Parts: sequence; C-alpha cells; structure tokens
Amino acid sequence: MNLLEVVGVTHTYGSFRSFRRKEKAATALSDISLSIGEGMCLGLLGTSGAGKSTLGKVILGVEKPTKGTVLFQGQDLYTMGAAARKHFRRDLQVVFQDSFSSVNPRMTAEKIISEPLENYERLSPSELKRNVAQLLEVVGLHADDMKKFPMQFSGGQLQRINIARAIALKPKMIVLDEPVSSLDMVTQTHILTLLNELKAEYGLSYLFITHDIRAAYSVSDALAVMDKGRVVEMVQDKDEIFSSQQPVVKKLVSSILPEHPRNRTLLNGDVFV
Repeated sequence: MNLLEVVGVTHTYGSFRSFRRKEKAATALSDISLSIGEGMCLGLLGTSGAGKSTLGKVILGVEKPTKGTVLFQGQDLYTMGAAARKHFRRDLQVVFQDSFSSVNPRMTAEKIISEPLENYERLSPSELKRNVAQLLEVVGLHADDMKKFPMQFSGGQLQRINIARAIALKPKMIVLDEPVSSLDMVTQTHILTLLNELKAEYGLSYLFITHDIRAAYSVSDALAVMDKGRVVEMVQDKDEIFSSQQPVVKKLVSSILPEHPRNRTLLNGDVFV
C-alpha cells in the first residue's frame, strides 16, 4: 500500500463578483492523480503558477479539494475522525521555502524544535532538552546552538532547524515546499545532502516541490511535472525525464546549466555568463 494516494483531485477557486461583472471560477488543479510509497521521494516540478504549492496545501489538509480524494496511510484525509487526524498531523510534516518566516523570531532554537515534542510526547524537561540536543546534532548543528534565536543563524542553519523540527516526531512523510530555493548554491548542496541522509536513516518519504530540476533530481526517486494545474509528465525512473518530449519538461531540462561557465551556451551558441 502506498503511503500517499492522490486520486482525481480537482480544485477550483469559486466565482465572485467584481465591479459590474462576475468573474469566472479559476481552476488551480485539474484531475491530479499520483502516489508516494514508503521511503520514496517524489519530485514535483513546475514553473511558477503551475499549481505545485496548491497541491501541497491539499495534501497537507490546508485546502479541501473541490473533487477527488487524498488518502494517507489508506485513510481519506478529509473524512477521517479526530483521532486519525491527530495521527495524520504527527506523521505528515512540512518544511517551507522561507526559513525565517517559518519560525517565531522570539523563540530559541530549543523552543522551536521542542514544540512538536511538547504537543505529542510526555517528556520531562531533561528528556526534552536531550532530544533537542540530539536533533541539532543530526542536522549538522551543535547542542550549544539551542539557546540561540533565529536572527543569530544563517538561512541555511535556520533551515536545518526547520528540518530538525520536522523530523522530531519521526514522521512517515515530509512535504518539502521549495526548501532550498532561497539559499545559495553551496548551502543548497549541503541541505540536499542532509535530506538524502535523513531519508536513508529514517526511512522517510518526501514530496519535494520545486521549480529546480537539478535539486529535484538529486533527492528524488520519481518525478512528476505540472503545468497549468495538470500533471503533464510522470516518470518512475527519474533518468527518463531527460528523454521526455513534453515542451514544459524540455524547457525545465534546458534550464540546467553546466557547472563550469565555459560550457554554458545560449541557443544561438553565445557563451552564457
């Protein structure tokens, strides 16, 4: 059984009246179906406005779809009872793009990471502190960092704290919504390496939402590409994405730059700098 099943999901934002006219309903998602197995990462690619983040919100239970079903561990997300929903909240975590707006600036790293543990576990203060220290070490930071505030960390360090918070409850799956797009290339590489290591160590499943095919390829097992609210390409072997004939996919593939500037060329043969 797949961990996550999205079946025929359509999401439409309702019509409304503006000055002297009625605006038509806007369809954000149209008949989306996909699945994620245990220990698998599905990379969800697409340009801005393709519907990736809207689908992420539907999967997280933030926006109920107009049509279709979202099953998590075999249970319908939008009809499950309170007890099942509590388990769902524990087993499905999220890491957002903006590491700074994802945390309370008045909280220390210790408080940020311990928040989900306090909500779900009955731990003594010393046990809580020990758990936070271990989580900081797991994501490549130090136990001494727990007393620092968000403004004392770089963007990459703060994203590690967000990841530590996300794995604190040992979830089944994490939705990663553009988790590295606001970071520099070196920091991106470090965070992507960390995500791969955590996936292997904890058996995590990921939905990795991004516009960056290079980032998606580095952590994903399978890839799905969205355009205008639809999935236009789905490959179970990520290498197959490079032979796709879909125009949107070809555009994403062509956006990958060679690592050395001398090998970067435009379509007319000029050097890209």
